Amino acid sequence: MPDVGPTAVLPRRPLTVGELLDSAVLLLRTQGRLLLPLGALFAVGEQLLLHPLRLAAGVEPPSWLLGVDGFPALWFLLALGAASEAVIVTLLGNPAARAAGAALLGRRAGVRELLRPRGARYGATLLLALLVGLVMMLAGLMGPLWFVAYALFGSVAAALAVDRVPVHRAVGRAARLAVRGGGQAGAVRLLGYLGWWILRVGLGLGVLTGLDSLDLIDLDDPAVAQVAAITVWAGVNTVAYPALACLDAVIHLDNRMRTEGLDIRLARSPAGIAEPVLLAADR
Repeated sequence: MPDVGPTAVLPRRPLTVGELLDSAVLLLRTQGRLLLPLGALFAVGEQLLLHPLRLAAGVEPPSWLLGVDGFPALWFLLALGAASEAVIVTLLGNPAARAAGAALLGRRAGVRELLRPRGARYGATLLLALLVGLVMMLAGLMGPLWFVAYALFGSVAAALAVDRVPVHRAVGRAARLAVRGGGQAGAVRLLGYLGWWILRVGLGLGVLTGLDSLDLIDLDDPAVAQVAAITVWAGVNTVAYPALACLDAVIHLDNRMRTEGLDIRLARSPAGIAEPVLLAADR
């Protein structure tokens, strides 16, 4: 039987908002050996991708919001950043969702299992991650529509990797799950993003300002400021992106328990067939 106590990564019952946030952190802790290195790889790649665009737009570190050559350039960079975040979180959502599914079944998925290509649907995840990124960029360019788009697509990776829905149905299933039950899943996803955004901004700027005040770096030197900002923001996002992916994974499974009776199905399933029950999503 799986753990059902307070230390369980994902108990077989609907969770409160606080418990969802705790479960996401526990999932990240148990799978940090895989998710954190992947998060670092993606976070560094994102900074290297955005760096020349920031230079072309004339933005300045450490916040990358100062000295911009016109509001349209800044707006485009923000939308592009939203797109890159969405792509990364969706890609990380694949192993995070499979790890959460294993935890719900009472076992811990190993690194080799999560990296194994068989059944992982990496190609489909990459394809839909790029699609989600494009949608998020367009939504970001339209301002407040970003909030709606971000709330809708948190379950895309889990729909592919855990629910095993066909590729062409994954986005629609994610959107339907997000609005079920009054949109609680989408709202919790937005809440989690807001919390991590505040933490990222506060920690990133705090570290850079602290290093500057201790004369360990000179933020008045453009070259030093650029290297320091890239390093710090990549470091902060190394943790934030996997954490957001873990939150998406636990929200997805919790939502299935709330709206599809997944916990009841698992409780009633005979020993040995729990995994097929997990994969048998309402489509």
